[in-house]
Amino acid sequence: MPSLHGPSSALPLSRRDWLRGAAGVVGGSMSGWLAPFAARAAANPARKKSVIVLWMNGGPATIDMWDLKTGHKNGGPFKEIEAAPGVKISEHLPKLAKLGKELAVVRSVTSKEGDHGRATFFARTGYNPVGAIQFPALGSVVAHELPREGNDLPGFVSIAPRRFAGEIGGGFLGPKFAPLVVGEGAVGPDGLKVPNLERLAGVTDAAATDRLKLLEGLEEKYGEGRGGAVIENIQASTASAVRLMRPEAAAAFKLDEEKDKTRETYGRNLFGQGCLLARRLVERGVACVEVTLDGWDTHTNNFEQVKGLSGTLDAAFGTLIADLKDRGLLDSTIVVCMGEFGRTPKINGGNGRDHWPASWAAVMAGGGIKGGQVIGKTSADGTAVEGNEVKVPDLIATVCKATGLDPTKQNMSNVGRPIRLADPSAKPIEGLL
Repeated sequence: MPSLHGPSSALPLSRRDWLRGAAGVVGGSMSGWLAPFAARAAANPARKKSVIVLWMNGGPATIDMWDLKTGHKNGGPFKEIEAAPGVKISEHLPKLAKLGKELAVVRSVTSKEGDHGRATFFARTGYNPVGAIQFPALGSVVAHELPREGNDLPGFVSIAPRRFAGEIGGGFLGPKFAPLVVGEGAVGPDGLKVPNLERLAGVTDAAATDRLKLLEGLEEKYGEGRGGAVIENIQASTASAVRLMRPEAAAAFKLDEEKDKTRETYGRNLFGQGCLLARRLVERGVACVEVTLDGWDTHTNNFEQVKGLSGTLDAAFGTLIADLKDRGLLDSTIVVCMGEFGRTPKINGGNGRDHWPASWAAVMAGGGIKGGQVIGKTSADGTAVEGNEVKVPDLIATVCKATGLDPTKQNMSNVGRPIRLADPSAKPIEGLL
């Protein structure tokens, strides 16, 4: 078995912590060669593409962010600022406005799912729940189709998710492609850090190997009579945890290696630090990273809440794009900012906006996406799509196409039925790639 140890003599985090999905920044010092190696790898023209999904949990009021209706009673109090010729966005997104030539604003997204749970499942898989089929998340699909052989880091990482009943993970692709969940429930200015992580000081390679052999025997014993898939899934989880214990893998999560100014620019909050971690992960070859910004379910006091959330989003999203560009990573990284639906153009009695799947917006950047443009349009009152209708599966197909994947490719599902990467009705968004 390969050594678990690099330059350090101690494992940075216990196996139990990883297997129970403990969130946090893990220990281990980064080798001096890693940063320049990552920079050279980023510039490699043969580099596989990665995806970062900025998930706006709760359904953002995109009418107050990306598709303002100034002068109309549905418009609200926010003003527009120009991000690029013909592209105007909220005044509360000034950093992103300066990067407008990188942004493609899709204003004509529509669906029929107005329930948080169903809409979240639909937006993150591209499929509505159907019988016993276990549809995988987009991140799992990307990790499965764009494997990084030899990389100790998982293919899909989800940062600070707020999950509804029925976790969306690897689905029929299996637990190997389920997300590593980091920072779930974390709070405070340090965001992703979790105190009192157990350290296994003094554990030698030989002792660690003996323990893992014992665990392997227990897993095989447990799997007897339960079918081959059971033991394969357990062993895959164990192998993933062991790889993450290696110092080079653990170092990806060590945000205190970044300059204080960098961390401040992203924002000293869970989402900002999550976006910084996302950059570190794709820099090291992770296929898909999902970062959640919660709080967009603004049934009351919409405008104050959206103003505050926009500030958090603007700092992190804007810095992420600039940082990826500076490091030569933007051309190989697709960034998608979206939620499960939009919010009603009509302002309710609580000065809020309710669920509205009929017309909303998503934003894409990087990875060959043609920025500095708007795709589609909505009516003057914001209630309906009037041009270039984009359905949720079309977004999934576009991400697939941008990463070099064929959206029509099929994988066998858990019920023996072949399922395409994107729904058969899906078409990549014309003019975006």
